[in-house]
Amino acid sequence: MISPQFALFDTEIGTCALAWGEKGLVSVQLPSHSPAGLRARMLRNLPGAVEAEPPAPVRRAIEAIQALMTGEATDLSFIELDMSAVPEFNQRVYAVARAIPPGSTMTYGEIAKRLGDPLLARDVGQAMGQNPFTIVMPCHRVMAAGGKFGGFSAYGGVATKRRLLEIEGALPKAEPTLFGWA
Repeated sequence: MISPQFALFDTEIGTCALAWGEKGLVSVQLPSHSPAGLRARMLRNLPGAVEAEPPAPVRRAIEAIQALMTGEATDLSFIELDMSAVPEFNQRVYAVARAIPPGSTMTYGEIAKRLGDPLLARDVGQAMGQNPFTIVMPCHRVMAAGGKFGGFSAYGGVATKRRLLEIEGALPKAEPTLFGWA
């Protein structure tokens, strides 16, 4: 098996990264505290990965992610994901979440119901926290009950989740407070 390759790319929210292998993307990462920190995270998560120039299908994925980050209602479903290392339950959760269109949200409980068991909401949340394909598998569109944000494991936490939902039009833009942005 060939080691995965990865590339960093700029978006509206900062430098992101993705990695690919023979069967599609294996990782998509949101910005870190710095591009160097993001590069280090990619190498830590994917030992042996090599930074490389993306081939045409990966370039198209990058362009689509960049467009989504500018507020375009871009469909990312064409992007091939290699889920060979993803547990079967998570794959089922991700299939439901990936169908949530930009500008929309679902709750952990709604996904659990779609999977056939409303008691799986906590398990759905855990699967979201393990999502290796952030943005392409839009875990940011999955909310807790009552319109609460729930968690978000990407750098910046819930503030990043809020920003992504604002960009997509699922939330009104936050207004600055006396001490900066909410």
